[in-house]
Formats: sequence, C-alpha cells, structure tokens
Amino acid sequence: MRGAKSAKWVVGAIVVAMAATACGGGSNDSGKGGGAVFRLGITEPTAIDPVNAQESEGTLVARQLFTGLYGVNDDGTLKPLLATSSKANDKGDEWEFQVKPGTKFSNGEPVNAEAFIRGWTRGGAKASASDVGYHLDNIVGYEDLHAGKSDKLTGATAEGENTIKVKLSKPDFEFDKKTVHPVYSPVPKVAGAGDNKAFNDAPIGNGPFKMAGSWEHNKKISLVRNDDYALQKPAVEKVEFTILNPSNAATLEYKGFEKGEFDWARMPTPQLPVAKAKYDPQGEWIKFDSPGINYILTFQEDGPMKSADARKAISYAIDREAIAKGVFQGLQEPATAILPPTFKEVYKADQCTSCMKQDKAKAKEYAEKAGLKPGDTIGFGFNTGAGHEEWVQAVAKQVEDVLGVKIKLEPLPFKEALAKQQAKGTTGLWRQAWSADYPTADNFLTPLLSTSGINPDAAGKAQGDNRGRYSNPKFDELLVKARNTKDAAERTKVYQEAEKLAIDEDQAAIPTWKRTQYRLANSKKFSGLKLDFFEDPNIAEIGIK
Repeated sequence: MRGAKSAKWVVGAIVVAMAATACGGGSNDSGKGGGAVFRLGITEPTAIDPVNAQESEGTLVARQLFTGLYGVNDDGTLKPLLATSSKANDKGDEWEFQVKPGTKFSNGEPVNAEAFIRGWTRGGAKASASDVGYHLDNIVGYEDLHAGKSDKLTGATAEGENTIKVKLSKPDFEFDKKTVHPVYSPVPKVAGAGDNKAFNDAPIGNGPFKMAGSWEHNKKISLVRNDDYALQKPAVEKVEFTILNPSNAATLEYKGFEKGEFDWARMPTPQLPVAKAKYDPQGEWIKFDSPGINYILTFQEDGPMKSADARKAISYAIDREAIAKGVFQGLQEPATAILPPTFKEVYKADQCTSCMKQDKAKAKEYAEKAGLKPGDTIGFGFNTGAGHEEWVQAVAKQVEDVLGVKIKLEPLPFKEALAKQQAKGTTGLWRQAWSADYPTADNFLTPLLSTSGINPDAAGKAQGDNRGRYSNPKFDELLVKARNTKDAAERTKVYQEAEKLAIDEDQAAIPTWKRTQYRLANSKKFSGLKLDFFEDPNIAEIGIK
C-alpha cells in the first residue's frame, strides 16, 4: 500500500486483498472443545497479576481471576460486586466501603478489608514498579509508598473485618468508580511482593475462574471454573487462551474461528465486510459501540511533534471521512473528541476543530509555523497483528501528500510497542487506542493527558499512560476542580472545558475514529455472548446451549 497514490487507490487494493485473503471452508463445530470450554486467542500479555495488568490482553485475564468492589453495567453505571455499600463525606476526601462478608480466595484465605488494602499497597509499592499503580495515587500515603519511604498505604485502613476507610489527598467524588480497575483487586497473603514471579505467573484470586497451572509464556494460559466463587458461578468450565504471534494475531484468530478452533475472534480490518456478510446472518457477528477512542499519540518531549502547531498540521492533513468509507468500508466513524459518545452525560462532539474536516491549506499553514519542511522525516509507530496496517498506511500517505514530509512506518509487536512508547526520547507519532478502565471522563483525561499520568522513573521512563508527555498546569488544575465538584452536571462542564483545552487548543492528542468493535462469537455453542464495558467477552456470564 505504501506505493498508493491516493486513499481512493488504497481502497481498491484493500478490496482485492479481502477477496484474496478471506478464509473459508471451516465451520464452528459445536461438538468441538470438550464440553463447556471457551477458547480464544490473545497476544502475550504484559501481566495477568493485577499489580501490573494494563493492556487489553492482561486485564481480560486478570478480571477472570479477581473480583473487586465494583464492576460496570452495560450502560456505564457501577455494578456492586464485593462492595455492599460505599459513601463519601461532604468534602469528597474520605470514603467508606463495606465488603461482602464470608468470601474467600481460591486457596481458602479470607477476602476481607485487609485483603483489599494488601492488594492496593502492593500496587503502589516501589518494588512493584507497576505501570498502573498511579490509579492509586490520590490515596494518602501513596507518594511515600511509591518512593520507597514507607511500606504502608496509610490512607487505607481496615475497621473490623469488612470495613475499608480511605482518606484521599484531594477530594474526588468519583473515587468509587476508580476501584473498578484491576489494581484495586484484593490479593491473598501468599501474593507477597509485586515482583513475586511465582504469583505473577500463577495468580491466586477470588474471581469466577482460577489458574489451571502456570502461565506458559508465548503459548497459553488455562483457567478452570472457581466452584467456590462468591457470586454467580459461570456455566463455562474452562477457558483456554492461546497466545498468538503478534505479527498476525487477528488473522490467526479469524482463521481459528473459521476452523472451529476458537469461540471468539477479532478480525483484520480488510476482513470485516467479508466476515459480516458471512456471519451476521448466522447470528455470530457482534457490533459494539465501545467506551473508548482511537487516536494518534504525539510525543511532545522532543522531536517534530513538540509544538501544538506541528500536531495541528498532522491532524488537519488527515481525511478521516475518506479512510472511514474506504479502508473501514463504513464500519468505523471519524472522531472529533477524545471522550467517547458512550459517555452520554459528558460527551461533546467537535471538541477537536482540526478533526472535523481535512483542510490542506490549514495543514500547510500550521506546518510552516512549526518549522515542518517538505522532506522532513516523522516516525509513525503501530502494533502489528491487530489490523492497523491498512489505515496507518492510508494516514501516512495523506500526510505525505499534503505536507511533503516523509512518514517512516515503525511496526512492532504490542508488548514491544508499549515499551518503546514509555522510553525517554521517543519521538513522532504512534497509533493508540484507549478503552475505559472505569466509567468516568477522568479515566481518559487524567491517565492520558495529566502531568501526573507521566509518572517518570529515574531513567525518564513514563510509568503512567501519558506516553506523549503532554503537560499543562491549567489542564491539571481543571481536573482537580472537576474532582472537587460534587454536582455531576457542574463536574461535566469542567471536564468538557479541560478536554477543549487539551484536544483543541493544545492538540495534545489527535482523535481519529470512534471505537466501534466487531467480534465473531460461537452462538451455536454459547448463549448470551457479548462485549462488556471493557471490550472483553462476558465469559463468566454466558450460557451453554
């Protein structure tokens, strides 16, 4: 595709590719799989222990193994799991949670208030070097714990067996929503420190499933039903995660589904229309408007994307509509905001002016202001094997055609891609997507764009999710103001103001597509299959036909 003369030509090439590469001949034999076994492919996770579970693959496994205080309903509201109640004081800086009594980990240890505090402390500890520990950073004592000056998260205390008291450094009237993240999971005493490899590879949890042996790296992860699960026990008896080659994982998932080897599958972008035509009539096609967003990450510490003008030049150069109609065959829709439409209360369209329509004149104007010259080289990284190649190539070609720059594509496996994004000195652009960890605007704006979301270590590695290293004190102040605002409607206005500042004025990130997800599901064998709030299959809730 790199030789394409226009996005329109790319569309033609992709249609041909679909006809040439679509798999055929197989079927999902409902008799395969050895009973109630749910089989799916993933790529190698970074971690499955909640102390550092971070990307989609790792958090999918971690949520099968651990159950926390809250989950999320399909409409984005909180769903009580082990929390029987929660309440904040009038200032929003103290919270109390009541934990369901009498539940256990799969090794028999009690799941009580101390178990939750143990897990939170482990997530914030310096030795854990967790990339997701920052989700705990508003709890009093986190800074000393994370710096290695203390071994306690002093703001989290147990009162009796089932009461958790939390003191926050700053008010946050949405703190209960943040406990949805896996890093807030309870852990048993046997978990030990966050770098306990035995536990990292075979976590002992309290979720609907438990490990069947240890994680076989780059091969598989096997789970079995936890028959002592405290909530509704799953109908599925076993879950088999096959770890696929990241360079072509989506293709392998699709082929595996066609052959009856997988019960769930993602697909490469070119195969989407073909798969829809085949499987939608069979009831095996799932469409889900996700609480997430696709965007282009811009590295702002150094390099060509350091100025807002350069970032606006790139954004104005992209014809999102043409790519949505061509590469995605109408199955994706352009994004003009960083917050997703599924967050109905806070979503506001057209927050990103440069995203609304390709404007070649403005793109060139901003490029000139930024000192971007024809012939300059800009790196554009993306993770392989997930169907991103075609649209990334189309974006690269548009930017090259409009600005005269050279876009150097830098494909990497997902795990390596995440590591490179974190490294100090990374420059240019990167394909990125974010799906909500918990149902609040803060979960997008704080991790992705706040100064605290950088969380660099001594070597300058970004330990948080603000990999582009955007930092604006005014934006940070707006986030604090939003958390301090008790009234939900007023809080929404503050979040929208913060989004406008970061995404429009500063062009801190470049929104591309709303996050509509498509999956294939074995409805011949299973009932009730769907994508949940986290874009994962609802394995613990499905029925067996």
